Amino acid sequence: MNLQVRSCRPFFSISRSLCVSAARSTLTAIVFAGMACGAHAQSDAPHGRLITSLAVAVNSSTHKVYAVNEDSGTVSVVDERSGATRTVKVGSGPISLAINRSTNRIYVVNTDSNSTSVIDGEQDAVIATIKGGSHPYVLAVNETTNKIYVTYTYSNAVTVIDGATNTAQALKVGSADGIAIDPRSNTIFLTTYEDPNIRIIDGATGTMIKVAVGPHLWGIAFDEPSNTLYLAHTGTADIVALNEKTHEVNTISVGAIPCAVAVNPITRTIYAVNYGDETVSAIDIAKRKVVATLHVGKHPQAVAIDSLHNRVYVANVHSNTVTVIDGSKNTVIGAYDAGKNPYALAIDSVAGHIYAANYDEPPVTAIDVSGTATQK
Repeated sequence: MNLQVRSCRPFFSISRSLCVSAARSTLTAIVFAGMACGAHAQSDAPHGRLITSLAVAVNSSTHKVYAVNEDSGTVSVVDERSGATRTVKVGSGPISLAINRSTNRIYVVNTDSNSTSVIDGEQDAVIATIKGGSHPYVLAVNETTNKIYVTYTYSNAVTVIDGATNTAQALKVGSADGIAIDPRSNTIFLTTYEDPNIRIIDGATGTMIKVAVGPHLWGIAFDEPSNTLYLAHTGTADIVALNEKTHEVNTISVGAIPCAVAVNPITRTIYAVNYGDETVSAIDIAKRKVVATLHVGKHPQAVAIDSLHNRVYVANVHSNTVTVIDGSKNTVIGAYDAGKNPYALAIDSVAGHIYAANYDEPPVTAIDVSGTATQK
């Protein structure tokens, strides 16, 4: 297994794996990484790429799909209306992207060239390249303020891009693995895997406070109606619920190594993907209680929710499939074939398609979900 350790940051194979504390031995760290969220221990698998669940996204306003191609330094663009596909050259090692639907701009993190590319969604061409710190990782867009936040694996700051001018400034709040935004209050939430504190940043002033929630956080999602941030706590098999206003912290027990979480705002249900025991936990938000535990494919990695049709989709990295869950009954309907090692998902509910970013070929798979899912 070709493993590369970067200080006490997570290291990677199929996906960003989980870092154990520096107090543990190197051997323990290597064994844990091979079984951690998204790691791939199969001997025939490629190794060494830094990939995230933000590798593919859909602009529901234009019905265009954007997916990173890390090896070629490009972004694939699929026009759902015409079926046309093209590639846009960006920086070296693109691993994540986000869309500002209000401005029709796509922001692409290029980890190997320490930059963020700005794509004009009308022309599907790069209109700006913004330099930042070392090894940018993930990003998030606040459409209300037209600000874009880029995190770094090795940095003491987050880059804040002004979407109107494509200029950037550093906000010195430390490095981060996870990011979420409450656009109503202009609040930014940052996590780092080995940091036991969640950082809460005021987007207007840049001031920061920390709330202790425990280390080894991975998935992150914010629920506006309840003003609650939900965090997947891989080490303790919990979902952490943090109230944005009061900073009260609660935990909900789920399956082993939860690594992704998503909220259905209509049904008031959270879905937590448990990589370790290959299940999904459905959680009633009001009761803060697991109401169903569903078995999915081998080593599930990502989750996406179609609120319009009350369907939940789960990418199974080692099954090469996407599991479909009926949210009204919280039962597994079946699964669709994806490409090899799907690790990220995006949905166009209106068009009736989901898109899976794959570690191997093809880089992105379009799945028509109007058809019948099969049992796999």
